[in-house]
Amino acid sequence: MNRLARFTGFGRDKQPTETDDTAGVPSPEVPEVEAVVEQMDAEELREPIIAALRRVHDPEIPVNIYDLGLIYKIDIASNGNVDVDMTLTAAACPVAGMMPLMVKDAVQKVEGVGQVEVELVWDPPWSQDNMSEEALLQLGMM
Repeated sequence: MNRLARFTGFGRDKQPTETDDTAGVPSPEVPEVEAVVEQMDAEELREPIIAALRRVHDPEIPVNIYDLGLIYKIDIASNGNVDVDMTLTAAACPVAGMMPLMVKDAVQKVEGVGQVEVELVWDPPWSQDNMSEEALLQLGMM
């Protein structure tokens, strides 16, 4: 039996036989390994998710979708699942089919996030009032 098998306790329940190379040899003490899984608080995921969304840009506007105000809601469940409601600047936006997939992909890359659902919503309609001051400055609108 190799060291890894002994460490993990493989075959511990098995009775030694005369053909085993460890027959009659007392097994070494194997420390109990406690499985500690640290679960991140749902709200601790909010900032990394927002940072991921800020890396997604509307191809027609050189500003990220979060500062454009296209993200209406980010709901984070205690198990790490995330629901995002987003909109587009216009219903006829040429990237309407791609944008929700880009958002889902970005959010899924955040460590600790589980399942991601992105819903495209049109109510309330997007307006420039949704934009952050940073986006307004970047576009020369302030």
